[in-house]
Amino acid sequence: MGKLTVSVDRETEGPSKRKARGAFFTPETIADFLATWAVRSPSSTVLDPTCGEAAFLLAGGRRLKALGADASTFDRQVFGIDLHRPSLKASMMVLKAEGLDAQLFPENIFDIPTPDQLGCPLPLVDAVVGNPPFVRYQEHRGTERHISAQAALRQGVRLSGLASSWASVVIHAAGFLQPEGRLAMVLPAELLTVHYAKPVRRWLRQRFSGVTLVMFDRLQFADALEKVVLVLAHGSGGCESFNLVYINDADDLADLQFGDATTVMPASEGKWTDLLLPLHERRLFRSVADEHFTRLETFGSPLLGTVTGGNDFFALSEPTREHYGLEGDQVQPMCPPGTRHLQGLSFGKGDWNRLRDHGDRVWMFYPDADDTSPGVKRYIKYGKAQGVDEAYKCQIREPWWRPPRVAPPDLLFTYMSHHYPRLIANAAGVTFVNSMHGIKLRPKLGVAKQALPLLVLNSVTMLGAEVQGRSYGGGILKMEPREAASLPVPNIEALEKAWGCLKDERQHWDTQLRKGVWVEVVKRVDQVLLHEILGLDLDKVHQLHESARTLRERRMGTSPTG
Repeated sequence: MGKLTVSVDRETEGPSKRKARGAFFTPETIADFLATWAVRSPSSTVLDPTCGEAAFLLAGGRRLKALGADASTFDRQVFGIDLHRPSLKASMMVLKAEGLDAQLFPENIFDIPTPDQLGCPLPLVDAVVGNPPFVRYQEHRGTERHISAQAALRQGVRLSGLASSWASVVIHAAGFLQPEGRLAMVLPAELLTVHYAKPVRRWLRQRFSGVTLVMFDRLQFADALEKVVLVLAHGSGGCESFNLVYINDADDLADLQFGDATTVMPASEGKWTDLLLPLHERRLFRSVADEHFTRLETFGSPLLGTVTGGNDFFALSEPTREHYGLEGDQVQPMCPPGTRHLQGLSFGKGDWNRLRDHGDRVWMFYPDADDTSPGVKRYIKYGKAQGVDEAYKCQIREPWWRPPRVAPPDLLFTYMSHHYPRLIANAAGVTFVNSMHGIKLRPKLGVAKQALPLLVLNSVTMLGAEVQGRSYGGGILKMEPREAASLPVPNIEALEKAWGCLKDERQHWDTQLRKGVWVEVVKRVDQVLLHEILGLDLDKVHQLHESARTLRERRMGTSPTG
């Protein structure tokens, strides 16, 4: 890309400000690839709806020039929109430096009506290319959110209040596209996985006659933790299947052969994470899960932990408890915030005692509403001095210092993790906060409390976690209660049989997990559960293990290790 963009825009605006408005600069190889695919003739018209630093305007102009277009007409062929005026100024300087031109609009993309509405300053274009800003729903709010949601709705797509900014941009931008035109966009890979993107996934299938997704093994943006997918869509009328292409990084785009793409049939509803697997692997996973597994909610629905409004205040260490003289029902034993201490198959009284003696926050402040003892009054006064009572969750309850304690669950569920989610038996019988979920088992489920923590460490459940969960920056896998409820776990018959074979080994595998040797645990559970009990041949067991590892490593941004 042009160096003038770097000097004018990137160096005068810090990374934090760019991140706040969702601006991440597109590598030239990606911009050129998308423009080459989208722009098909010298008379084509091109729009970048959030043109930023001109990567796609440059790429589009170069492509038109290579096709023989006259640069003197580019101000009627190449269009860019961006609210950030310094970027537009830099964009024009870069274009002029290469003998190119464009018509630029210093506007919010959502303030510009589409050509089917009155007042649109743009024609229908042949190609829409770009990299929409990625602003999460926490920052994408107020009037801006309302306007963007209305713009998407005019295109027939209703987005939830949790949608990030890119979703409405790509839908609104397609309203400027000719019916048989081409859309070529850089989108976050969460397009495939997050719940709020479901309307976008449905729209892609219904709007375009052909869609190709290009996936990267590696991160492509140096200043962002999000993985991306290139979406190449053309025509209109809807499609049943997509083409899926995997490459290592942007340098491989030059040699990309679309004939090598895999044809996939995405689910009509739900997530598309399993599209990252070949068809035969997806079918194997589905067949085993449908025949021998059930949803976790069959055993018990996930519970949210206590939302205190201020864990630093409500979660106390032993020295703090002693300092204020709190005792009896004034504090309740709890599993400390976070999940790093949940290492083995169970969290027992010995684990709790060790954390207490180490100074971890193992007590929840939970006095009776009418408790006026000196220690309680002093601690409440301390909390007010720290401004804890002004936290939103504290303001909406009475009294503010008595959180809604959740009864001790049978199992603890580590819903955010790098490697895999865990179920841990709550042998200590403690309460918990919202850094984890809880499971209260249904009656008459026999060995489930002891068996599930070990038996969920199988490749089908771990693959199900990758398919059902959400991938976040840095490779974090997160499972909200609804997703945790759908996690595939062995049905009760398979669970009881496998537990009968493994219960005498429980202590050994608990020790291995506490040492971090979890891969060997999974292999042993696979051997017993999948091979010996369910009768899968070893090749299929290995295939499921590799499928889970593939998705995990793709999420974490690591290379296969054998």
